[in-house]
Amino acid sequence: MNIINIADWGLNMGKRPYIISGPCSAETENQVIQTALELAKQPICMLRAGIWKPRTRPNAFEGVGEPGLPWLKLAGRTTGLPVCVEVASPEHVELALKYGIDTLWIGARSTANPFTVQAIADALRGVDIPVFIKNPVNPDLQLWLGAIERLYNAGIHKIAAIHRGFSVYGQHKYRNFPQWEIPIELRRLLPNIEILCDPSHIGGKRESLQEIAQFALNLDFDGLMIESHINPDAAWSDMAQQITPEKLGQILLELTKPEASTSDPIFLNKLENLRRNIDLLDFQVLDLLAKRMDLVKEIGAFKKENNITILQIERWAEIFKSRMALSNSLKIDSTFIEALINAIHQESIRQQTKIMNEKMTGLKKK
Repeated sequence: MNIINIADWGLNMGKRPYIISGPCSAETENQVIQTALELAKQPICMLRAGIWKPRTRPNAFEGVGEPGLPWLKLAGRTTGLPVCVEVASPEHVELALKYGIDTLWIGARSTANPFTVQAIADALRGVDIPVFIKNPVNPDLQLWLGAIERLYNAGIHKIAAIHRGFSVYGQHKYRNFPQWEIPIELRRLLPNIEILCDPSHIGGKRESLQEIAQFALNLDFDGLMIESHINPDAAWSDMAQQITPEKLGQILLELTKPEASTSDPIFLNKLENLRRNIDLLDFQVLDLLAKRMDLVKEIGAFKKENNITILQIERWAEIFKSRMALSNSLKIDSTFIEALINAIHQESIRQQTKIMNEKMTGLKKK
């Protein structure tokens, strides 16, 4: 896909990292204008505000709707900054275009629904406007890719992605789990798409914004979308994750953006040597895993001959306990080892199940 990068959108967005900020919701004209005026003092490149708010349950504040669009557009003209709103239906698209909104974003709930994304794409067919696409609420990379493809197929080539984390049940450290491996995989599959991070929705509280934002920049994300409000504690929605424009400026000042590459020959030579060592070790690890699976298959055949079940819970408990203890002694992160051991165990079960199924097929033939 020939996706057009943000620098070529014609919106004078400046250089990476791109910073988009504004209130979770447009509440009043004064709130939008005052927030924008304060944000204009900070190094941001675009204003955002929620006009229509998809709430989980009824009777919550669901946005001011159409009356908020001229407020945001006025804020953009006053500050000289482009503006962005979320759209979730063709009607939203029509109104945003009517008021001259500069860019749109598709929210996580909408991205999760291909019918909604297609309806928005159809409404934008023939329109030259940039669109940000947030990840779906559930950790499904195919839905995210599908949303990008639907917009692209409708003729929208000014596209960027926004990573805002994924919903999980219960109380956790994050409001939405980042699952960084998913946006990383998106970039592997679409190397030319730019990805911004939304620390506000990942963290869910203002105290975690800087940590999440810095982590995203360390992963070479192209920018940040951070919610800001002139008076966050009085916000009509998501007050806990919003910060003042002044606080945003402090956070941005303390963030560092590592370089994506360098031409320093000493650095490059040392890095290449270290990478060669990693490659060698990876080959050795994969070779050992292949040999382990050969033993797993041999055990599976032995179980088949003796009519023994695949899962031996005592043995699995012993393996899990001993490997976790080993991870502690080797000072390897226990969460990583737990995921690795579980993955190996699942593959072992799959291999032995394949052998057992061969036995069942044989019985059916008899």
